[in-house]
Amino acid sequence: MTFGYNVQKMKTRAAIGQIVFAAAVCLSGAASSGAELAPKAVTPAAAAMPGTPGTAPASPAHAAPAAPRTLFVEDLTWSEVQAALNAGMVYAILYAGSTEQNGPHMTLGKHNRIARWVAERLAQRLGSTLIYPIVPFAPTGDAKEHTGHMRFPGSVSLHEATFAGLMSDLAWSARAAGFKVIFLMGDHGGGQKALERLAQTLDQQWRTDHVRVFYVGDLYFKSAAQVSAELTAQHLPQGEHAGIEDTAALMFIDPTAVRFDRLGEASARTGVNGDPRPATPALGERLVAIKVDAAYAQMRAQLDATARGKP
Repeated sequence: MTFGYNVQKMKTRAAIGQIVFAAAVCLSGAASSGAELAPKAVTPAAAAMPGTPGTAPASPAHAAPAAPRTLFVEDLTWSEVQAALNAGMVYAILYAGSTEQNGPHMTLGKHNRIARWVAERLAQRLGSTLIYPIVPFAPTGDAKEHTGHMRFPGSVSLHEATFAGLMSDLAWSARAAGFKVIFLMGDHGGGQKALERLAQTLDQQWRTDHVRVFYVGDLYFKSAAQVSAELTAQHLPQGEHAGIEDTAALMFIDPTAVRFDRLGEASARTGVNGDPRPATPALGERLVAIKVDAAYAQMRAQLDATARGKP
């Protein structure tokens, strides 16, 4: 039996789950809001199969699952996660951020704030998707030798092998829960190769069990090239770290994490490559939209290829 055939069979079951969701929402009178996010449609390319090893038993027919309150698993109970899985929400996003210096004008959790915001938009847009906790660490330099971002207090760095092991354990956790498609991605440049290798390894090992693992590299690399082109078109300065790109994005997503009175202190000496002073929230909105679009297009293509039975 091919994976593509299973996908078609699973779509029928997912459609039934969608009807159950709609009925539950109508009965409960739940309203759509920013605090209670749920996909409008449950259309997975692969859904949990009855009797799949390692999955909890399905809820009784009389206990129709309600739409999840949030798309973040850390804010759900285990039974709410199980109900979402039973209804066909079988995609999982595993997103790594970073805790690192971002000049004197942005907090160290910049990547984590951006990652959470982007992950939520991707899950909403893709549908059938839940988000695992944002990983707040990545390789950022050598802590013993004080290289890279580790020259600045507060930065945290993992060895690449440690980072890969952490992300592998998260992927295994998602598989154990019953997720059938797992997306790996990172907001920081360090660790991208590790994520790519890990996704390839796990995908090769798990695809015979009808579980797929994909690396979403366009989130970082393709969007960076597109952002560069956007800045060039607007005759704005470019940088590699904590410059206009990062600063504008954070101004839009969480301005409380930006020290506006210290933008003028940005320099190589203070950990910045680029000029953050021309950054605006409006520009940030445009730049993060580019990131979401790039990642979504790749994820959609990966799912479509899987539905056609292609590797």
